[in-house]
Amino acid sequence: MKDAFGTPQSLLVLGGTSEIALATARRLVARRTRTVWLAGRPSPALDEAAAGLRALGADTRTVPFDALDPGAHAETLGKLFTEGDIDMVLLAFGILGDQARDEDDPMSAVRVAQTNYTGAVSASLVCARALQSQGHGSLVVLSSAAGERARRADFIYGSSKAGLDAFTQGLGDALHGTGVHVMIVRPGFVRSKMTAGLAEAPMATTPGAVAQAIETGLRRRSETVWVPGTLRVVMSALRHVPRPVFRRLPV
Repeated sequence: MKDAFGTPQSLLVLGGTSEIALATARRLVARRTRTVWLAGRPSPALDEAAAGLRALGADTRTVPFDALDPGAHAETLGKLFTEGDIDMVLLAFGILGDQARDEDDPMSAVRVAQTNYTGAVSASLVCARALQSQGHGSLVVLSSAAGERARRADFIYGSSKAGLDAFTQGLGDALHGTGVHVMIVRPGFVRSKMTAGLAEAPMATTPGAVAQAIETGLRRRSETVWVPGTLRVVMSALRHVPRPVFRRLPV
């Protein structure tokens, strides 16, 4: 169960090598979180991430998980919940893709959509059902500010996050009153390995800043978290810009 400050004692990370997820896990372990499952494709990076959390004092285990294999999600994730209650699930997997390449290779575009949307829908529903059965817990889903309005520069990635964002909002409504807290996190450009080499967008943030915002959102039981917070106003304005004008903006 969560403590009086809203800190989960147990955490399941879907996307166990995500820089944002690991920054979040480190913050939570420094508070009260004692058990962590890192779910992801088996790799040295996943093992290294687990070792780092163990060094901070958390009982950390790795779990084989593939977003592109939704047929295995119910068995793999469901089994974890039979071992004991999980206070928080952090869905942090996703790929950025390469817009120019993906436009020329539809199967690459499909992989972005399947990872960011289809895989996330499957994993979210499995975890939501388990959280509802235990009667408590938080499902935190990493969306993106890119999902607020599709841009020419990244509409494949942006549309996949738009779908995920809409799905998560609906799931949160469906679970309202069940004891399960659903929170959407919408970061802007995050300085990370995934964005290395890309031109930095205005109001860029860091994995650590996103982690801090997630922790605050958990404590407040927020439903939507923007990182940085000023993005809420900026994206609200961009959402209402007429399309002919939006096409000419350097966004």
